[in-house]
Amino acid sequence: MDDAALIAAIPDSKLADSLRLAAEAGRRRLTAAVPALAALCRRFAGFGSGRMVSEQAAALRALAVIGSREAAHAVAQMIERAVVQGPALNIAVSVAAQLHSTLSVDVLRSLLRHADPDIRADACRCARPLPELIALLIDLLDDLDWTVAKSAACALGQMGRIEAGPTLKRLLRDAPSEDVIDALTPIADEQCVVLLGRIARSTSDLADAALDSLESIDQPRASAIMAAIRRQRRPPGNSG
Repeated sequence: MDDAALIAAIPDSKLADSLRLAAEAGRRRLTAAVPALAALCRRFAGFGSGRMVSEQAAALRALAVIGSREAAHAVAQMIERAVVQGPALNIAVSVAAQLHSTLSVDVLRSLLRHADPDIRADACRCARPLPELIALLIDLLDDLDWTVAKSAACALGQMGRIEAGPTLKRLLRDAPSEDVIDALTPIADEQCVVLLGRIARSTSDLADAALDSLESIDQPRASAIMAAIRRQRRPPGNSG
């Protein structure tokens, strides 16, 4: 099939064909297929509250692979208009977070309060620095699901909110990751700098990320630690 024939076949395709056609549109990264994939999802609007609609799942995964601005907008519209429900909503919110889709404040507020922790966690990644959303994110720092609390802390850290500091420091000590390091960098205090220095001096896969973070922090302690680590890494005999 050429691209045009593939796209034309998607909206009214049957189950087996839908899965194959959506996957192929994703593999080819066909931005022109975004309306057809959205139409395929809309065919099943109102279904799936208790089970996965395979056609919608396939279309959403294809949109994630295509990854264009149009794909991000299409996913946002499906969530806004409740085209996807139940298990498919989990996939849609995850894809929206991946594609940085823009969701309305009302929808984000609803998703941040959703009963499913996976949806709450992905909604944190979609949140914007607006007062009503910031308040919800701060509440989610105490969420009973640790994945949600971590996602809320990372979102708040990226927004420069110091309320995320205690959670991010705990994560940096106990479960460091690039996301945590990136989120902590804008709000790093001296204790964070020391923790980042320990990671940067280690043989961890995160050492370079921690060093980059130290380079971005405008504090004398961070500059001193960074300079010491770079001297340690300098090849023997190289004094430049």
